[in-house]
Amino acid sequence: MKDVLHPLCLAIAGTGFLILLRDLFKGRRDPALVALAFTYGFSAISYAVSLTPVWVRLDGALGVPNIVVPIAQGCVILVFALQATVLAHWAKPPAEARRRSRLLLVAAAGVIAAMALLFVLLTPATTRPTDFSLYYAHDPIFQAYVLLYFGTYSAAEVYLARSCWKYARTATNRSIAFSLRLVTVGAVITLGYSGIRIAAVVGAETGFGVDGLNGFAWACGDIGATLTQIGYLIPTLARRTAGALEWTTAHLRYRRLAPLWSALDHADPGITLRRPAPQRRDLLRGRSAHFPLLRRRVEIRQGQKLMRRYLDPEARDHAEELRRAEGLTGAALVAAVTADQIRAALVRHRADAPVAVPAEYADAELDLDTTEDELLHLQRVASYFTPPTPARREAPDPRATTSGARS
Repeated sequence: MKDVLHPLCLAIAGTGFLILLRDLFKGRRDPALVALAFTYGFSAISYAVSLTPVWVRLDGALGVPNIVVPIAQGCVILVFALQATVLAHWAKPPAEARRRSRLLLVAAAGVIAAMALLFVLLTPATTRPTDFSLYYAHDPIFQAYVLLYFGTYSAAEVYLARSCWKYARTATNRSIAFSLRLVTVGAVITLGYSGIRIAAVVGAETGFGVDGLNGFAWACGDIGATLTQIGYLIPTLARRTAGALEWTTAHLRYRRLAPLWSALDHADPGITLRRPAPQRRDLLRGRSAHFPLLRRRVEIRQGQKLMRRYLDPEARDHAEELRRAEGLTGAALVAAVTADQIRAALVRHRADAPVAVPAEYADAELDLDTTEDELLHLQRVASYFTPPTPARREAPDPRATTSGARS
C-alpha cells in the first residue's frame, strides 16, 4: 500500500513545492508562502526517501539499517511545525506570528533530536521498509520512539484540525473556507495512521495485535496527508490562476487594440510618448501588459481627439444607417459607428481635408464610469475597425527623368 500511495503523494507535494518555489527568491517574501513552500519541500522528501527502492539504497549507501525512518519522520515533524507556522501568519499579527513560528521550530528541533537519540539507542539490525513499526513493536526503546513521534503527530493533527475548522467558519473567501475544511478532513483521517501505530505498541504489551491493519494505516496516512496538501494549495492555485488569467487577458486586449492604435499612431505619432517594446519580447520575458494596456487606452483616446476636426457629419449618418441595417443596437452600434468615424477621419486626415463643422463621436455620450468599462468599449471599437487602405505611391514617369544640365 505504501508504494502505491506514496508516489501520488510525492507528485502532489513536489508540484506544490515547484509552484511556490519562486516565492523563495523574491526580495520581499511572504512568510506564510515561504513556510508553505518548505512544507511541501520537506513533505516531498519524506515521501521520496520512504519509497522501498530508495529506502533500500539509502540504507546501503549510509550503512545504517532503516536510517530512512528518522530522516522521513524528522521531515514530517518539520512539516507539522511549518503548517502551524502558516496558520499563525494567516491568523495572527506579524509580531505574534513570528514569535509563535520560532517556538514551533524550536519545539520541532527538540522532538527531532530526541527521536534521533532513541533511534541510535535502538540500533535496528535488518532493513524493514514496509513493516518497520510492527517488527520492532516489542522493543522498549522503539516503544518510546513511537510514543514520542506519533504522540507529537497526533497532537499536531488535532491542533491542525481544530484550527482550520475554526478559521473556516470565519473565512469570507469561499475557496479559502473550502480549503481549510479540506485540511480539517485530511488531518482527522491521518489520526487513523497514528492511532494504529500507537495501538501496535500498546498491543505488544497487552496481548493484541494490529498487523492486519498495516495497509489501512498507510492508507490513512497518505490519503489524509494528500487532502491536507491539496487543501493548503487551493488558495495559492486560485490566486495564481486568477493572476495568469489577468496576465493573459491584458496581453490579448493589448493585441486586439493594436490595429486601431497603429492607425492612429501612423496618422499622428505624437500621441505615443514612448515607443512600445515588441509584444513578443514581453511575452517571452513573462512581463505583464497591464501598464502598456492602460497607456494604449490613453493614446487611442488622444488620437481620437486629434482626429476630431476630421469628423464628417455625413459620414456619421451614413455609418449609423449602415450599422442599423446590419441589426446592431446599443453598445455594439455605438462602437461600430465610432470605428467607422475613426476610419473616415483618418482618410480625411491623409487628404488634409478638415471639416468646417465637425460631428461628435458616437461614443461621446457613452457612460463609461471605470477604466474597465472604457477598455471593454475600446475592444468593441477595435473589433469593428478596418484600417484605411494605404496610399499608393505613384511610379515615377521615366520620360520625366533628366540626366543633368547639357551645354
